[in-house]
Amino acid sequence: MEDLEGGLKRLKLRRVRELLESDAGREGLARFKDPISLVAYLVNEEVAARDATQRDIRLRAAKFPGRKTLDDFDWKSAAGAPKAQIIELSHGAYIERAENIVLIGPSGVGKTHIALALAHRAVQAGIKTRFITAADLMLQLATAHSQGRLKEYFNRAVLGPRLLVVDEIGY
Repeated sequence: MEDLEGGLKRLKLRRVRELLESDAGREGLARFKDPISLVAYLVNEEVAARDATQRDIRLRAAKFPGRKTLDDFDWKSAAGAPKAQIIELSHGAYIERAENIVLIGPSGVGKTHIALALAHRAVQAGIKTRFITAADLMLQLATAHSQGRLKEYFNRAVLGPRLLVVDEIGY
């Protein structure tokens, strides 16, 4: 058993190790009579666990101020928001085409909510995303410039993510 645990650690198969360490996990694995089915199950479990870990890392790196979804959006109070167009944007084709999206409207109509919801969908789709306010971006750019790290910061924070959401440009 030590050899198996050592091998699983070395191969970084955390989810497989978790399944083997728990009684419920071992009982679940015992139902497989065919070794190919067992291996396929273990591989699928490991892939799903790694995908979830990567999604969590992308969510933290995006620095969202909160979790917003289009399902939570109050379409009735934002009557001017073109629902069909926003739903279409949620599919992310604009990201693949490297197009810019600008949400324009008065304060309080849900522009940030929509931007966060679209960005959250992008993260779920595996797209590296970053959310920042225009004021924070300017402050961070100025700080990086004064420290002689402007190019490094720009490459990492502005050019690094495939989707960059800059909020509150009008402020």
